[in-house]
Amino acid sequence: MSILEVNRISKRFGGLQAVSELSFDVDRGEVLGLIGPNGSGKSTTLSLLMGVVRPDRGTVRLGGRDVAGWRTHRIARHGMAMVFQHSRPLPRQTVLENIQLALLPDTVFQLVLPKATEHRAREIAARVGLGALIDRRPPSLAYADVRRLEIAKAIAQDPAVLLLDEPFAGLAPQEMREFSELVKSLSQEDRAIILVDHNVKEVAGLVDRIVAMHAGEQIAVGTPEEVTRDEKVREVYFGKSLEQEAGVGGRVAKSGEGAKRLLDIKLHSVKYGLAEAIRDVSLHVNDGECVAAVGINGAGKSTLFKAVMGFVGYEGEIDWMGESIRGEEPGDIASSGIALCPESRELFGYMSVYENLELGGHALNPGDFRAQIEEVFELFPPLKERRKQSAVTLSGGEQQMLTIGRALMQRPRLLMLDEPTLGLAPLVIEHISEALEKLQKERGLAILIGEQNLTFALRHAERIYLIETGHMRWEGKAENFVAEVGEDVL
Repeated sequence: MSILEVNRISKRFGGLQAVSELSFDVDRGEVLGLIGPNGSGKSTTLSLLMGVVRPDRGTVRLGGRDVAGWRTHRIARHGMAMVFQHSRPLPRQTVLENIQLALLPDTVFQLVLPKATEHRAREIAARVGLGALIDRRPPSLAYADVRRLEIAKAIAQDPAVLLLDEPFAGLAPQEMREFSELVKSLSQEDRAIILVDHNVKEVAGLVDRIVAMHAGEQIAVGTPEEVTRDEKVREVYFGKSLEQEAGVGGRVAKSGEGAKRLLDIKLHSVKYGLAEAIRDVSLHVNDGECVAAVGINGAGKSTLFKAVMGFVGYEGEIDWMGESIRGEEPGDIASSGIALCPESRELFGYMSVYENLELGGHALNPGDFRAQIEEVFELFPPLKERRKQSAVTLSGGEQQMLTIGRALMQRPRLLMLDEPTLGLAPLVIEHISEALEKLQKERGLAILIGEQNLTFALRHAERIYLIETGHMRWEGKAENFVAEVGEDVL
């Protein structure tokens, strides 16, 4: 009998079916990978297994006992632990003390650590590569070492099943290799491991089996070779063939001789604490041109946009229309003609569609405001129909339309879209594609897209920048992407 058996587990959040009738199992000593694009339900699945989210239906048998719907601490006590995507160690405690707290028995009757606990904590620290750092506090650690600490805290519970959510996100290539070796060695201790990651190549080289997901459903299961060659999986990641998309003739060519450069980015480094998210990335956007920065989740695309808008500090230079915007306030940057549609949308949920658009166009005079809002309604008719509805009541696709519409109310010279197709149905993506094409052809709007959906990027962008783990791997014209990079990014 498998140590973990998941049978037809499902979860709905309002109108979104996040996970639907998902079934799989995992044995002791096995590493199982969950892959799929953003919004496919992978992290929600781990949360369902760990009791962070209660399933609507289905069973989760851990060691033969159905734990579906149990509280997290009961599931942990029964033999499951999870390393979450975002690390949250106790910042004032040392590495050793963080691990010791994880070893503390789950009872109010024993708040004093046994003498053997320190010895065991030191063993675990050495086990994950933190033996020389036990007296350091988390804020002073490198990002990879903070991730090691999270794994140490999880294995301190001695789980039979270990869940890892995005273990490779933000890691350098050498760190990824070290983490892969660590995960393999943990599985050799008779633990079952389930990991979620967008880095399909890294996952494929590590796991025994893969479950591929899309829109909450399982679309393929098998060995890494079987799944990565599966037609449904390739269709989910790429849609049409890359050759077809790279040949789309609807682009507006603006990168030739004499093209006016609007945005010029030369970033040497962008850091969050000690973690370097971007190093030596340069790109530019010409007036009226569409450019795409592509890469998997954690590559650095969102950080790039945050740097442009002044939300994060950076080493390097960013010029807008020939002048440096380094050190300027985000509001001033937006007023100068750059509009950002963030990945998280950041709508005012309990304000109406009209009120959200009104905020975007607050600086326009009444005549320009009326003209601009009519243009937005023409691009996205569902917004006009729902102009009195609260934003929170809209579907995901309608919320994305509203996010883009609000940005357009600024009448920007450059529109930046961070993961605009995230979690959207194909019909909605097609609607947004048509709107972007119209904006380019009729208004000559410059567009910078950050995407992991290659087919969407290749359909619109004249030039492509491929970013991997914070640095530039490839740059060039879209029509050369297939020949020089191909589908090697899967």
